[in-house]
Amino acid sequence: MRTLVVTAVPAERDAVAAVCAAAGIDVLAAGVGPAAAAAGTALALARAERGTREARGSRGARKAPYGLVVSAGIGGGFVPLAPVGTPVVASEIVAADLGAETPDGSEPFTSVAELGFGTAVHRPPPELARAVAEAAGAAYGPVLTVSTATGTAGRAALLARRHPGAVAEAMEGFGVAQAAALCGAAVLEVRTVSNPVGPRDRAAWRIPAALEALAEAFGRIVPVLDGWSERVPEAR
Repeated sequence: MRTLVVTAVPAERDAVAAVCAAAGIDVLAAGVGPAAAAAGTALALARAERGTREARGSRGARKAPYGLVVSAGIGGGFVPLAPVGTPVVASEIVAADLGAETPDGSEPFTSVAELGFGTAVHRPPPELARAVAEAAGAAYGPVLTVSTATGTAGRAALLARRHPGAVAEAMEGFGVAQAAALCGAAVLEVRTVSNPVGPRDRAAWRIPAALEALAEAFGRIVPVLDGWSERVPEAR
């Protein structure tokens, strides 16, 4: 089974590239936001699948399609569960702002799932996600995907109330997960916290430190990914 790691930007890709390359794991910087993440991931998965079919047809070297996709990068953390510098691993990957405002009800937001138009949550394999979290010393809980990063204490509190136990907010996980699900691949989301979710205080952001922490976390989790791959039946 092959593993693909998808980041938003080249700085995130470069932080994990060396340890992933040593393990034969491909890394892609797909762009910022759920749409770019979904499109880039789907294209990479489709190309891998096509390459597998062509290799079979030509009797060339067989290379399996991707069986696991990892959304990775830095993001905002919900204090106190995930302070700055903390690795986080998603128990659920949640589309936190995909839906409709409902100002006339008790809850001002209705998810796309509650509206009956699709799913708003993807769940990684629990055994794998927990093992990765343990290896990385990570906070474990829902990671929220948003199209607009939170910038106020009020919205941070609203998201925390709506999604109990949420550990982080980012902008790509659900897009990666949606593409993986459509292609029959498992998904994980692994991030390190560069700033608290809430009022935007750029002076308090710790992006270089979060990228270093991301590299360290991947150094600890890649062996777990390899071990899990060995327990998965040969890819289609």
